[in-house]
Amino acid sequence: MSIFVPFDSPALKYVGRTEEYNGGVRFVFAATNVTLRFVGTSVKAVIRNHKFFNTQEIGAVVDGKVTKVTFEQKEEDITLPIAEGLEDTLHEVMLYKRQDAAHYFEFKGFEVEGSELCEPAPMSARRIECYGDSVSAGAVVEAVQCTASNDPENNDGSYDNAWYSFPWITARSLGAELHDIAQGGISIFDGTGYYHAPDHIGMETAYDKVCYFPEAEGGMTKWDFSKYTPQVVLFAVGQNDPHNEGNPDNDINDTAFRAKWKAKYKEIISRLKSEYPDAVFILLLTVLCHSADWDKAVEEIAGEFNDPKIKYFRFTRTGRATPGHPRITEQYEMAEELTAYIGSMGVF
Repeated sequence: MSIFVPFDSPALKYVGRTEEYNGGVRFVFAATNVTLRFVGTSVKAVIRNHKFFNTQEIGAVVDGKVTKVTFEQKEEDITLPIAEGLEDTLHEVMLYKRQDAAHYFEFKGFEVEGSELCEPAPMSARRIECYGDSVSAGAVVEAVQCTASNDPENNDGSYDNAWYSFPWITARSLGAELHDIAQGGISIFDGTGYYHAPDHIGMETAYDKVCYFPEAEGGMTKWDFSKYTPQVVLFAVGQNDPHNEGNPDNDINDTAFRAKWKAKYKEIISRLKSEYPDAVFILLLTVLCHSADWDKAVEEIAGEFNDPKIKYFRFTRTGRATPGHPRITEQYEMAEELTAYIGSMGVF
């Protein structure tokens, strides 16, 4: 029997910043996901994709097995096969956004060949939110042949997979839900970093959005912070901040720039703190190679808040592990250290 499960069905469980739009639920940030449990033999997903660049891929986890669907269609409703030939028993499928702003899509629903839709698993009471860049979004993680090396020259987005990002690995290890507010190339300030050239968009614009780029239908949209209250907030922005296209690079050791940068960083943290007054904030940078001067600035910020719930965390190999994006093994390395650190706090 064919069953269509519309986007607003109570059988679906969503995790991540989403919004209803154009007859579906809009997925923008990497790691945003929807899960269905059903009895049947196959499942497909109906989406409307909006492509900007790179190979278009969506991730899925079927009964614990990670897979993906590659496609090129855009600006039309399409049906993507997720799993076929399953035993006619209970299955769980998660559809998730593998990539960051290479595209976005509206999820319209699932098509199931089966006999029963089951209640979704309950949402975890443990909640994590991460603000980060390409590392936090899982960019180029699957280029394992380039571990501890530069990124491959033929990087078309097919190596991206948010499932293997350290925030999501950490969340799964702790049994927590995750909102991953991460975008490759992003910095603190608009006009700097690498994202959305030549009109660069920084975290100062993106942090409070569901849709954070103006080219989307309907433009940028605001997030309602009351919809999700994390106990732990990770803030991993700073590695792209030295880049200032067409101008001298931003120098964190320049007194004036350091003060300006720290002030905007603190402004964002303070706003988030007002939304989540009971959360623990962990300020950090990743193992991707970068100057230790930026780590020192982040550590200073944590200290200057003088708040026991705002902490600085340093990985064993922060800034020293790889000139390219961290691959799967390096993402797990970070996640293991971060999981142990969060676990030691007793916040869950």
